[in-house]
Amino acid sequence: MSVSELYSQGTRVWIPDPDEVWRSAELTKDYKEGDRSLQLRLEDDTVREYPIDVQSNQLPFLRNPDILVGENDLTALSYLHEPAVLHNLKVRFLESNHIYTYCGIVLVAINPYEQLPIYGQDVIYAYSGQNMGDMDPHIFAVAEEAYKQMARDEKNQSIIVSGESGAGKTVSAKYAMRYFATVGGSASDTNIEEKVLASSPIMEAIGNAKTTRNDNSSRFGKYIQIGFDRRYHIIGANMRTYLLEKSRVVFQADDERNYHIFYQLCAAASLPEFKELALTCAEDFFYTSQGGDTSIEGVDDAEDFEKTRQAFTLLGVRESHQISIFKIIASILHLGNVAIQAERDGDSCSVSPQDEHLSNFCRLLGVEHSQMEHWLCHRKLVTASETYIKTMSLQQVVNARNALAKHIYAQLFGWIVEHVNKALHTSLKQHSFIGVLDIYGFETFEVNSFEQFCINYANEKLQQQFNSHVFKLEQEEYMKEQIPWTLIDFYDNQPCIDLIEAKLGILDLLDEECKVPKGTDQNWAQKLYDRHSGSQHFQKPRMSNTAFIVVHFADKVEYLSDGFLEKNRDTVYEEQINILKASKFPLVADLFHDGKDSAPASSASAKGSSAKIHVRSARPQLKAANKEHKKTVGHQFRTSLHLLMETLNATTPHYVRCIKPNDEKLPFHFDPRRAVQQLRACGVLETIRISAAGYPSRWAYHDFFNRYRVLIKKRELASADKKAVCRSVLESLIKDPDKFQFGRTKIFFRAGQVAYLEKLRADKFRAATIMIQKTVRGWLQRVKYRRLRGATLTLQRYCRGHLARRLAEHLRRTRAAVVLQKQYRMQRARRAYRRVRGAAIVIQAFVRGMFVRRTYHQVLREHKATVIQKHTRGWMARRRFRRLRDSAIVIQCAFRRLKAKQELKALKIEARSAEHLKRLNVGMENKVVQLQRKIDDQNKEFKTLSEQLSTVTSAHAVEVEKLKKELAHYQQSRGGDSSPRLQEEVESLRTELQKAHSERKVLEDTHTREKDELRKRVADLEQENALLKDEKEQLNRQILGQSQDEFAQNSVKENLLMEKELEEERSRYQNLVKEYSRLEQRYDNLRDEMTILKQTPGHRRNPSNQSSLESDSNYPSISTSEVGDTEDALQQVEEIGLEKAAMDMTVFLKLQKRVRELEQERKKLQGQLEKREQQDSKNVQVEQPRNDVDLDQDADLAYNTLKRQELESENKKLKNDLNELRKAVAGQATQSNSAPSSPDGYSLLLNQLRLAHEELEVRKEEVLILRTQIVSTDQRRLAGRNTEPNINARTSWPNSEKHVDQEDAIEAYHGVCQTNSKTEDWGYLNEDGELGLAYQGLKQVARLLEAQLQAQSRTHEEEAEALRAQVEALKEELDRQQQTFSQTLLLSPEAQVEFAVQQEMSRLTNENLDLKELVEKLEKNEKKLKKQLKIHMKKVQDLEAIQTLAHSEKRRHELNRQVTVQRKEKDFQGMLEYHKEDEALLIRNLVTELKPQALAGTVPCLPAYILYMCIRHADYVNDDLKVHSLLTSTINGIKKVLKKHNDDFEMTSFWLSNTCRLLHCLKQYSGDEGFMTQNSAKQNEHCLKNFDLTEYRQVLSDLSIQIYQQLIKIAEGMLQPMIVSAMLENESIQGLSGMKPTGYRKRSSSMVDGDNAYCLEAIIRQMNSFHTTMCDQGLDPEIVLQVFKQLFYMITAVTLNNLLLRKDVCSWSTGMQLRYNISQLEEWLRGRNLHQSGAVQTMEPLIQAAQLLQLKKKTPEDAEAICSLCTSLSTQQIVKILNLYTPLNEFEERVTVGFIRTIQAQLQERSDTQQLLLDYKHMFPVLFPFNPSSLTMDSIHIPACLNLEFLNEV
Repeated sequence: MSVSELYSQGTRVWIPDPDEVWRSAELTKDYKEGDRSLQLRLEDDTVREYPIDVQSNQLPFLRNPDILVGENDLTALSYLHEPAVLHNLKVRFLESNHIYTYCGIVLVAINPYEQLPIYGQDVIYAYSGQNMGDMDPHIFAVAEEAYKQMARDEKNQSIIVSGESGAGKTVSAKYAMRYFATVGGSASDTNIEEKVLASSPIMEAIGNAKTTRNDNSSRFGKYIQIGFDRRYHIIGANMRTYLLEKSRVVFQADDERNYHIFYQLCAAASLPEFKELALTCAEDFFYTSQGGDTSIEGVDDAEDFEKTRQAFTLLGVRESHQISIFKIIASILHLGNVAIQAERDGDSCSVSPQDEHLSNFCRLLGVEHSQMEHWLCHRKLVTASETYIKTMSLQQVVNARNALAKHIYAQLFGWIVEHVNKALHTSLKQHSFIGVLDIYGFETFEVNSFEQFCINYANEKLQQQFNSHVFKLEQEEYMKEQIPWTLIDFYDNQPCIDLIEAKLGILDLLDEECKVPKGTDQNWAQKLYDRHSGSQHFQKPRMSNTAFIVVHFADKVEYLSDGFLEKNRDTVYEEQINILKASKFPLVADLFHDGKDSAPASSASAKGSSAKIHVRSARPQLKAANKEHKKTVGHQFRTSLHLLMETLNATTPHYVRCIKPNDEKLPFHFDPRRAVQQLRACGVLETIRISAAGYPSRWAYHDFFNRYRVLIKKRELASADKKAVCRSVLESLIKDPDKFQFGRTKIFFRAGQVAYLEKLRADKFRAATIMIQKTVRGWLQRVKYRRLRGATLTLQRYCRGHLARRLAEHLRRTRAAVVLQKQYRMQRARRAYRRVRGAAIVIQAFVRGMFVRRTYHQVLREHKATVIQKHTRGWMARRRFRRLRDSAIVIQCAFRRLKAKQELKALKIEARSAEHLKRLNVGMENKVVQLQRKIDDQNKEFKTLSEQLSTVTSAHAVEVEKLKKELAHYQQSRGGDSSPRLQEEVESLRTELQKAHSERKVLEDTHTREKDELRKRVADLEQENALLKDEKEQLNRQILGQSQDEFAQNSVKENLLMEKELEEERSRYQNLVKEYSRLEQRYDNLRDEMTILKQTPGHRRNPSNQSSLESDSNYPSISTSEVGDTEDALQQVEEIGLEKAAMDMTVFLKLQKRVRELEQERKKLQGQLEKREQQDSKNVQVEQPRNDVDLDQDADLAYNTLKRQELESENKKLKNDLNELRKAVAGQATQSNSAPSSPDGYSLLLNQLRLAHEELEVRKEEVLILRTQIVSTDQRRLAGRNTEPNINARTSWPNSEKHVDQEDAIEAYHGVCQTNSKTEDWGYLNEDGELGLAYQGLKQVARLLEAQLQAQSRTHEEEAEALRAQVEALKEELDRQQQTFSQTLLLSPEAQVEFAVQQEMSRLTNENLDLKELVEKLEKNEKKLKKQLKIHMKKVQDLEAIQTLAHSEKRRHELNRQVTVQRKEKDFQGMLEYHKEDEALLIRNLVTELKPQALAGTVPCLPAYILYMCIRHADYVNDDLKVHSLLTSTINGIKKVLKKHNDDFEMTSFWLSNTCRLLHCLKQYSGDEGFMTQNSAKQNEHCLKNFDLTEYRQVLSDLSIQIYQQLIKIAEGMLQPMIVSAMLENESIQGLSGMKPTGYRKRSSSMVDGDNAYCLEAIIRQMNSFHTTMCDQGLDPEIVLQVFKQLFYMITAVTLNNLLLRKDVCSWSTGMQLRYNISQLEEWLRGRNLHQSGAVQTMEPLIQAAQLLQLKKKTPEDAEAICSLCTSLSTQQIVKILNLYTPLNEFEERVTVGFIRTIQAQLQERSDTQQLLLDYKHMFPVLFPFNPSSLTMDSIHIPACLNLEFLNEV
């Protein structure tokens, strides 16, 4: 292709620019050869003329097509030059926020100055195992490439991280080491990977500092070797350091800091342990305050110091050593503050003896104060004959002090590095290693000194190694593809290296000048001028005689020679070093004795240059002859650099080049000038140049054919040989044969050829598009014309017809209007006349009727008023009478009721009082006497009163007669005078009566009026009340409806929440089961390793039927035998040495509960005792007690009896409870003696069990003591009551019927005594003795009543006491519930639900334990009765024992022979019998050696049915040991099979189905009504009768979960390699996608040869195989649904994660392929009836991602559509896909940055997770629903192929 064709109108080029380095422009005119300029238009539409040098004919660089911009690999660009590289990095960094880019074998990392979420564990796992070119560029990809090549090639690897300060070298190296620590974690428990990561905080603290370019700049180089074993697990590490910047200890430039450790120590100076350091803030010390600001924004020095201390502790540095380190660091700060005073002569100086800082310095280092004070200001000169002490000037003393500070810090730095290496060292053999080199990049400043010279020297060496490695890889690629090899001219910097390190080179001359006594920097510079002035890499500046220029590979650098000699010598005076050697602190002395006596000023590079640990020589070394070091810094650095290069050359290198985008540390800000400067310095452009010199663009034949098939002619497409087609096409398109080469598998192109092919392809597409547009537009116009013409004709026809119809309609309407008017006018006149006439008649009728009705109503009202008045007056009178009468009756009734209640209450109280009866009985005699006396007195009084009454009556009659006579006489004398007065009184009374009547009438009227008003008001109020009631009812109905709706909504929400929590709980439980199985597998692996390592004689493996499930003996429901006492069993366990036995937690919980019950019983008995003592103290009189000897004997007897009974009962309970524990312990001890164990966990459980047992014994003793005290108290009280003479009866409890006669005798005795004392009264009262007899009878009755009352009162007291105890318990429970409720209210709703679930679980656990105890008691009784029954049966059958035994033996042999012939008995009961010795054979034939293919065509899950029938027979014969042994052996056998076939899907599915079926059978035939609802009557007969296997059901459920997880793991392992290729890479729709140009990384050396591509049909075939296998083996359909839900989630997660990490697949065509593939998977689900499994819902994120790739991405409406559609994708995922979206053709548009910002703004309100990738290892919790079988046990046929002839059908 000619130049004129390339530089045609519209071509875009790059031109230089002083601000942006390179600027894009477009040609406005074709270029012709010979033109002196180009006509260009810039991007801002500025027209510019670009001049061309005619001699060199250097045209501007061509710009790559837009489709190639933003590529992952810079070598994929067609035009490889500096502006293309810079522009591609800028686009990726600013628009897509991608900080990593490949450049061939180099990873370019740009520092974003911002934390990015791309370094999580999920990203590490996503890159683990992936090929380097398959994923987006990342530091993890480089680390994975190194790890994979180490494992595959068994060759050591190196990762070289370089860049200038602030570019992110340290962070990149840290992430690489973190990747190795995660992927290659240590196999043992040493956690060496944590120690490797812990070394970073320490090295950053002592080796990093703030500079003007970086807040955390590494001021030294380091090379970390991470060692791996043969399994490629980390076993250790080693660190080398290079060229520590010691000058920073004593000097810092403006806005810089010293090393971080100084500021961290000052920040922590206030801590108590650091008081002795005498430190203050950092501003107070000279060595930390020279740079100005001592703090870093966003950095907490105190917090970082705590991390540093933790890292020291993790690496094993003792606390004492840490304090010593901090003392040394603090002493350096104090040394910098020592005040040096110059003397008057100027040639000497001194230090004040009272200098506080010097005292602190000497105290912290443990050296002599006087000596250090002297030798800081003096030096020793040694000659051949004498030794002189010479003073030093002020500047010399300051320089010596600074040199001493630098030397102390350098020695401490080396000591810390050495001890870090010791902590990371391992004794295991290292198989291989990966080295991470974090070293400074090329540096150039305004003033460059010795440090920059060494750094650039190191970069020259590294660049040479890099160039040779790149050249070697290019050569290998060409030779591998068998294309002609031509030598590529690349830059060789060996002459520059020779200039520096060759004989009489710069370093050699520098060392020579250092040996000269009077050597100066100027003399050395002059020697350089004389020696190397002719070298092309050495120049002398024009204006300086003390500087020189070295032409490095990156740039020219001018070095100032001042200070070179001093820094190279690194002089420290020997006298000062000797003082430090004599320190009283061992660590300080060791720093300067460690093999460096002759070289006290060695740099840090010498310490770190060796990977070995330095050991002090036993033979003292000879002291140096002079005061300076023999080896200079330059010589040591050159030696360590040679060692480093030897190491790197022996490894496979991987390169990471870190770029600093700007100097202001702004996030995502790109400065092109700074970036291009670093690209030139780090060798990236050199890589590009080498690639461009050869064939940089490489295409596989298949990819080239798919991409450029549009350029191939139709007849050539029919050819099957794609290579031949590609050859013919290229030869026809590119005429120059040197522009391409055909390799074995690839086509190689020169630079620019791919862009030319892309241009041809775009032109082809453009021409085709124009042709399609032309044809379509013509067709559209013709269709439009025909449509318009037809529409016009139709409109005309319809319009004309419409006009004709409208005229005819008008004529008809006119005629009809005339007729309507005539008729309407006639009707209107007639209607008006009729209306007037009818109105007149109606008015007349109404007026006449009105007058008649008015008269009638008046008469009627008068009559009604009269009647109303009559009835009202009568009603009022009657009402008043009734009211008065009712009031009187009510008052009388209330009063009488009150009196009656009082009397009744008094009678009741008196009747209920037992004391009343006692009082009546006690004073009966007195009462009888008093009554007799009262009767006599009353008779006498009655007689006297009757005589007095008769006398008074006669006197009264006489007086009355006398008064009557006087009255008559008086009336006669006064009769005439009183009549007028009486008349006046009558008149006055009448007037008053009339007045009262008038007042009454007024009051009645007022009352009536007020009553009417009140009635009216009441009516209004009632009406208003009715309205309010209606409103209330309406509101209630609304509230009820709303509450029902809210309740329904709340119920739905709570149900969803509970379901979610249930799923989470199930997931947590199943994760625990998974973790348990993982730990069990790890334990087995460790045991196997120990077996291999030890190989001791006598060692043997455990039996196959023993595993971690041997603890299945913890089922007390089927084991009741006794094995001795608890203490003996525990002692037996300890003697045997069993340390890994299984612990029965059920028994342990029972013991704890029993202890709590005994504690409650003790408290209850203590309370009863206190109450009894209080009652005795109140009621019992103080009398003489019984004989003390008898009481002691009775108490001892009662105590011994109760103690014996309690001990017997408790012993039986404990033996029954702990039987299984002792059996498991004793049984496993003998079998597991030789197995490795850890005694700590089991010893702890034994101690807990022993403590529980001791506490139980203590509680029993307390209970017995309390009961004995109660008995003794009762006996003492009763003895006190029975001390009357002649009564010697002994009593125990007062309410027993046995002692009623004794009490009656005592009471009778008292009665006789009282009767004798009152005999005289009896005789006086009743001479004939009748009263005495009556009294005796009453006394007997009273005594009986009292006894009954006492018995009832005691009963009531006991019941009341029990009720009070219950009330107290309920109160405590209520208080606890209220407290719990109050605490629950403070929690969040989720926490409330979780807390409620925990409370319910604890309650159910306690109830379960109670029920278990009850069941055990019932079982014990049942077994006891069965044993008695067996004993009786045995006695009956003793006579026929011999005959029965012989007959049974004969019948057993016959049955064994018949099984092989007769397959099914007629009376088969669904039970299979086997002998104990045949159990191992049963497990072997039915479990361990069974092949699923052997049962093809039989009943699914046949082994599960056979096992259940064997279990049922063991249950039928009540053999608990047999059931336990069979189930345990079965479970262990299944585990053994699964472990052996851990990658066999068919075997795992087979045993999952059988385990689930066995679990279902145990549920279906358990006898639980909840599981028997679907059973038939025949199936109910097959239920278990004797044993409850609930705990075994739980074990089988856990086993099913483990098998399910193994099944998923196997299926995922088979599917995962297919997913990416089938879902993303394979073309399901042929010709839809075209491959883009790819770079070097598609040639990753980690990719093996061969076609590993899979298509979607492969996945579907594999899933068909899974589905067929599971269905054929009878796996439950619900489990099958869950399996495919999990697998589809894994497919979604893997596909989406790869989509999010691969730029090459984020395109429109990939979205179409994805949607097609997803639709095929959905169709497969519907075809297999699996669409209800929820698998489609798990694919929702992938579906939305595919739609996102196909949606339009331009306008804000598009952004809203994307936000509303992608609900299952997180914000990060959406933005990541949009950033990665890549158009495959030029006519597609990229997603703009503004559109992405719009998406981010609209998604800010989302509260989704910040996780970018899906966790493809996530596993949904599995649920095993109950699925009963319809088969009956007696219908199952056992095939002969199982070899189970020893099973007998019962």
